[in-house]
Amino acid sequence: MVVSVLEEMRIKDLGVIDDAIVELSTGFTAVTGETGAGKTMVVTSLGLLLGGRADAALVRAGAATAVVEGRISLPPGAPAAHRAEEAGAELDEGALLISRTVSAEGRSRAYVGGRSVPAGLLTELADELVAVHGQTDQQGLLRPARQREALDRYAGEAVAGPLAGYREAYRRLRDVSAELAELTTLARERMQEADLLRFGLEEIAAAEPRPGEDGELAAEAARLGHAEALASAAATAHGALAGDPADPAGVDAGELVGGAHRALEAVRGHDPALAELADRLAEVHILLSDVAGELASYADGLDADPLRLAAVEERRATLAHLIRKYGGGPEETAAGDGCSALLVWAEGSAARLAELEGDDERIAELTAERDALRAELSVLAQRLSDARAEAAKRFGEAVTEELTQLAMAHARIEVALRHTDAALPAEGIEVGGRTVAYGPHGVDEVELLLAPHPGATARPIAKGASGGELSRVMLAIEVVFAGSAPVPTYLFDEVDAGVGGKAAVEIGRRLAKLADSAQVVVVTHLPQVAAFADRHLVVEKTSDGSVTRSGVQSVHGEGRVRELSRMLAGQEDSALARAHAEELLATAARLGRRG
Repeated sequence: MVVSVLEEMRIKDLGVIDDAIVELSTGFTAVTGETGAGKTMVVTSLGLLLGGRADAALVRAGAATAVVEGRISLPPGAPAAHRAEEAGAELDEGALLISRTVSAEGRSRAYVGGRSVPAGLLTELADELVAVHGQTDQQGLLRPARQREALDRYAGEAVAGPLAGYREAYRRLRDVSAELAELTTLARERMQEADLLRFGLEEIAAAEPRPGEDGELAAEAARLGHAEALASAAATAHGALAGDPADPAGVDAGELVGGAHRALEAVRGHDPALAELADRLAEVHILLSDVAGELASYADGLDADPLRLAAVEERRATLAHLIRKYGGGPEETAAGDGCSALLVWAEGSAARLAELEGDDERIAELTAERDALRAELSVLAQRLSDARAEAAKRFGEAVTEELTQLAMAHARIEVALRHTDAALPAEGIEVGGRTVAYGPHGVDEVELLLAPHPGATARPIAKGASGGELSRVMLAIEVVFAGSAPVPTYLFDEVDAGVGGKAAVEIGRRLAKLADSAQVVVVTHLPQVAAFADRHLVVEKTSDGSVTRSGVQSVHGEGRVRELSRMLAGQEDSALARAHAEELLATAARLGRRG
């Protein structure tokens, strides 16, 4: 079986690590060493490569940056390779090179295949490449939400399909319910708004303003208010142009211009330039005559009517009141365009009023749509619950079978699906003849139950499992997952904590089995687990009193016996510890793994 393989990690200036190369391979790799050293070397470094949070505290004191590089071998067509190439990365002979740097100031840079990328891309690739499990993951398994996620992951498409349909219906129901709640909750405010709009529209309709009317009225008011002055000015101007009939001796401008024109007209044939001037005087004479006639008509038609002036001022006051309440700003008012702005407001308000007056109809439509969606959601929730129930039975049986191989031969895992009655009928949906609470993931509350021995009542694993049992349940679940949707590489960070004796041997054996289908890296302090590994790495710390350094080396043969002896008794040269270490290696070899 071809899988992605984490070949090596290069680490420099990370915490107490100066410079180290962690070479890995397929199969089962055990990482041991002094307490915390292996974890810092492998888990923290791999976490950075997988897009984990960068922290300036990770940088070694006195160093400018910490650097972690990884080389991952990918098979042709691997999803991770495709995603990396989309981001511009290049593979190196089928291997993907990933790098992460963290500065002493906390800034972080990520590189994939020689291309600078966001750290988020590393997280995307991690989902396809590595599954990391440790003590925090075991505690996470105690949460119902994580248990539901584990069941859904195991079920695969059998649950994913119904869940997708359910979520879409749930989203639509949530949107419709929110709009309906807004309409009903704000009914009073919307009614008040409608009343105000209706009153304003009635006032405007009663006034019947015309576009630009306020400007026209302002001009008429100015004309009526100065009628006498305008009439006097028009009469004076007319007399200057056309003469005063009461003064026979008077001379008018028209007669003077006419005399000038006649003088030039008599000699125009002698000079074209003078002829042009004569033509222009003729035009002036005609224009003066026209203006004089219009001045006479203007003066005769000017009406200094006080009643009309009062009517105009009253109309202006009415329009100004409406414009101040509903019309435009000072600019429109000053330009005499307030009535146009007033009519624009009336048009928009009429549309808004129609919308508000349609609330009752809209509420009825939304109520019918909500009820239809709740009925649809009930059907989808039942289908999703049925799919989970079928998967729960298979999942429980599969994990129980794995536990028999982990020194828990009589333990039984059950997956319970429960529904909670809704506090109010309107807050639930009908499923199985009950009105139950629901959420974005359905109506099911999933809980893993453990019966540690025959006759024992199955209890939630949070209450019925010890630390060691919880570690084995976690491992059993991962082995089951490996059979349904394998991840190329697994990293277990002290997943065997709280376990010893025969159980530790069985954990080593199951980890070895998991390594048949994936790359398995285990940080462990148990020699019983490390003995089953194909490859054994030891992290060692050295100190000169002022500087602490860490390094990693692969051990085998005599070196591996010495490391297992140290883990067993804390004495590398103890004859009894060496004998026990050799026995562990022999047992692992007899059970099918290399010593």
